Amino acid sequence: MSRKIPYFVLATTIVVTLGCATSGSGGLFDDILGTVGGFKSPAAGGLTDGQVVSGLKEALSVGTANAVTATSKLDGYFANAAIKILVPEKARKAAAVLEKVGFKQEVDDFVLSMNRAAEKAAPQARARFVAAIKEMTFDDARKILSGGDTAATAYFEGKTRQKLSDDFRPVVSKSMDEVGVTRSYKRMMAQYTALPFARAESLDLDRYVTDKALDGLFYMLGQEEKKIRTDPAARVTEILKTVFGSAAKGR
Repeated sequence: MSRKIPYFVLATTIVVTLGCATSGSGGLFDDILGTVGGFKSPAAGGLTDGQVVSGLKEALSVGTANAVTATSKLDGYFANAAIKILVPEKARKAAAVLEKVGFKQEVDDFVLSMNRAAEKAAPQARARFVAAIKEMTFDDARKILSGGDTAATAYFEGKTRQKLSDDFRPVVSKSMDEVGVTRSYKRMMAQYTALPFARAESLDLDRYVTDKALDGLFYMLGQEEKKIRTDPAARVTEILKTVFGSAAKGR
């Protein structure tokens, strides 16, 4: 049977998370690496369960908080080419035609409004990530450390994706009304269907924006997870050097 992480470890992590999440400096894991100390590497022998969990949680707690911060800020999605939400496949033909006949602004407004809706929904992920960390067992931690470069991201996605989808969708729907996604889409498609022989396909915009918003969130988390696994310079505390250095050697 897997053992639950002691509450005091979680409490320490949450305090650190809240203290660092708004710093806005560095990458996804960088802030936590420079702020948490007090751990000593073992004089000899393998890592203890406490060291494994502490090292992993140092990286993940603020990492997830900063992932949310990065995506929820203005232009968090729109200005990031890697996660920017583009015109849905079912509407791309219409968008291409409209751009050619003088309605590029309508297409641009539609794209901007989808990304703004995603940015408004992103903060919903914070509580789910904290809950996933709370549920993490020692076995989970060891599997993550010995896994691939995005094993932690996969853990979070497995634990939270469906719940986040349920959380995001009503916020996305409300945000889409507020920022005019549906209005922009309808205006764009009205221009298109007014053209001879043009037909529009049905599209669930709420689901599309929700799915793309989550794809972007987990992409950002995965990219930053790779940094701490592959860049020794990112491990600036003894526990991180010990835990992640040991995990890298063991592969």
